[in-house]
Amino acid sequence: MYRPGHFDASDPAFCHAVIRAYPFAPFILGNEASHLPFLLDADRGELGTLVAHVARASPHADAVTVTSPVTALCIFSGPHGYISPTWYATGPAVPTWNYVAVHAYATPRPLDEPATRAYLERLSAVHDATYRFSAQPADYQAKMLRGIVAFDLPVSRLEGKAKLSQNRSDDDVARVIRELETTGSSELAQWMRARSPH
Repeated sequence: MYRPGHFDASDPAFCHAVIRAYPFAPFILGNEASHLPFLLDADRGELGTLVAHVARASPHADAVTVTSPVTALCIFSGPHGYISPTWYATGPAVPTWNYVAVHAYATPRPLDEPATRAYLERLSAVHDATYRFSAQPADYQAKMLRGIVAFDLPVSRLEGKAKLSQNRSDDDVARVIRELETTGSSELAQWMRARSPH
């Protein structure tokens, strides 16, 4: 990912914040892409470990269980939006797009059944306090477990980019934030406010 210095946001803390806030991401391995919800274990490994699963019928199921190391790419996209040059105090200027994105590279490692059960419990707990996989009938659990392949992704490289008008003046940044809030893009405005060096 092209990351000019003022937009580079590859520090793990920032990347982890993006992953936690936007955990549904494309998982790209070989010539296939799957869209998956991820869990992040920030304290496992130098750059953290992602955990996910695919359907056993997916082309990715075989790929994540092979013993030869194959690097996958997971792309986490945060808020984004159009920035009009008419929002700046002075011109000329061109239209642009502000956004937050993280690329995580990792080699998948399949989980055994106990680890897969624990992962499914965590995944449900994160998104649904009313559901527990372990509370379902045993035969149903067994059927569901046969239908998926869960895996760890120890992250080997993180690339973060926060293109949030850091190359503009204080006045322009304030004007862009104000316009974004006015046009319903308050989430992008919040990330700009948090990341702005001004």
